[in-house]
Amino acid sequence: MLSDIEIAQAAEMLPITQIAENLGIPQDKLEPYGYYKAKISEKLFAETADKPDGKLILVTAINPTPAGEGKTTISVGLGQAMAKIGKKAVLALREPSLGPVFGIKGGAAGGGYSQVVPMEDINLHFTGDIHAMTAANNLLCALIDNHIQQGNELRIDTRRILFKRCLDMNDRALRNIVIGMGGKVNGVPREDSFQITVASEVMAILCLASDLEDLKTRLGNILVAYNLDNQPVYAKDLQAQGAMTALLKDALKPNLVQTLEHTPVLIHGGPFANIAHGCNSVRATKLALKLGDYCITEAGFGSDLGAEKFFDIKCRYAGLKPSCVVLVATVRALKYNGGIPKTELSAPNLDALKKGIVNLGVHIENMQKYHLPVVVAINRFHTDTDEELNFIAEYCEKQYGVQTSMCEIFAKGGEGGTDLAEKVSQIADNQDSAFEVLYDTELSLTEKIEKIAKEIYRADGVDFQTKALKSLKEIENLGFSKLPVCIAKTQYSLSDNPALLGKPENFRITVSDVRVSAGAGFVVVLTGDIMTMPGLPKSPAALRIDCDNEGNISGLF
Repeated sequence: MLSDIEIAQAAEMLPITQIAENLGIPQDKLEPYGYYKAKISEKLFAETADKPDGKLILVTAINPTPAGEGKTTISVGLGQAMAKIGKKAVLALREPSLGPVFGIKGGAAGGGYSQVVPMEDINLHFTGDIHAMTAANNLLCALIDNHIQQGNELRIDTRRILFKRCLDMNDRALRNIVIGMGGKVNGVPREDSFQITVASEVMAILCLASDLEDLKTRLGNILVAYNLDNQPVYAKDLQAQGAMTALLKDALKPNLVQTLEHTPVLIHGGPFANIAHGCNSVRATKLALKLGDYCITEAGFGSDLGAEKFFDIKCRYAGLKPSCVVLVATVRALKYNGGIPKTELSAPNLDALKKGIVNLGVHIENMQKYHLPVVVAINRFHTDTDEELNFIAEYCEKQYGVQTSMCEIFAKGGEGGTDLAEKVSQIADNQDSAFEVLYDTELSLTEKIEKIAKEIYRADGVDFQTKALKSLKEIENLGFSKLPVCIAKTQYSLSDNPALLGKPENFRITVSDVRVSAGAGFVVVLTGDIMTMPGLPKSPAALRIDCDNEGNISGLF
């Protein structure tokens, strides 16, 4: 059996100019990065502005488990399957972060015969977007410290600098550091910290910006610190937004690549969904809607994180109206939610499935709260029994009136997802979107947090620690109380405790701190033990990734 990277390396890719031509993109609107990847010129946005939009399909999932759900694989396979049934679909996906690639995942471009290629490029440096965001972020940090070194005209309180440095790598040693320790000429000593680039506000801003002007405005609105008079200091006060925009001007352009079956894919932006808003860029999604009859996109982790933020942040700001939700689940993951260890998931166990399927039920209910039709995509494994698969189908139909589709996309590519494509396209083509966001931004910040906690996570309530209450008051005093909220929470549970699987009951969400991302336009709510700089596992994927003398990469999966 071939590995993912072996399948990808054996693929016969079409020149990216041909992929673009098939989409109706002329060569003068394409900026190639080699033969198989390109950026889309700004000129195309103006030329397609008056074209009608296609249908927006969101792919989300149950809570992730070590067994894997294959959400990106289903997304890619669905795009390929649409072509198989004569439909014109364009995928809009996120860029992988180097942190998970070298940490746990080892790659994030789909799997089996439903992958995006060139797989190695996409998983590594790609077109340099995330590096550009890292540079722009750290330029602002350098300007902050230089301003303090050069006399501190803004009277920045070095104890209250909010903006963090970033790095696109899992490095726990950089979570909390002390800088400026080399004497007077080498900077003012102070405490500082790093977060992973994909959790940064710069990443969120780029993914929500509508154009360069909007990008520059949002960058200028970043709250970087408070001064000694307890007044806010923004990036525009440091005159940082112009240079930051210069670093990001090319990164703002979506990237065009292809699947193994030559379906067009726009990959752009990569915020994490457990600590950021978890969606690809607004620009890529809107362009995909203009270029295809269907835009298939995904949101990170389970629907309690990625889908909620996709709806309540991205769709709210961008005016998007999804037509259908594809909810990915596996027999293995549901048995894991039923209390079965990973080592025993291949063995038939209907009792564990019955116990764990409540997790799927909550996610279906959550999506229906947005008034959207749901199709459950069961990512089929060869160890799944007919009895187990039939139980899931009957549960979804009888309990929620929801269709299911047995997908063999990993093994068969688009051919293994034609049933899913037929069901999704039929819903999207024949039902007008009744989409509604979950909450009104006129609610107070605490009310918005509590609404998500109770209605999406099913918590009994929310406990705000003293630090969080103080931060909430400051944010409200600055006039940001009407922003939507972006809750940072573990992806492994509906609760803020990763050990509580299935459908946890009798629990409360603990909010440890609250931060405003004024440029991005949301308030970040930190819950449980969530961290914005992950660490590497005991045996990181990096130990198995290699490159031979001819430049051939191995170990990505």
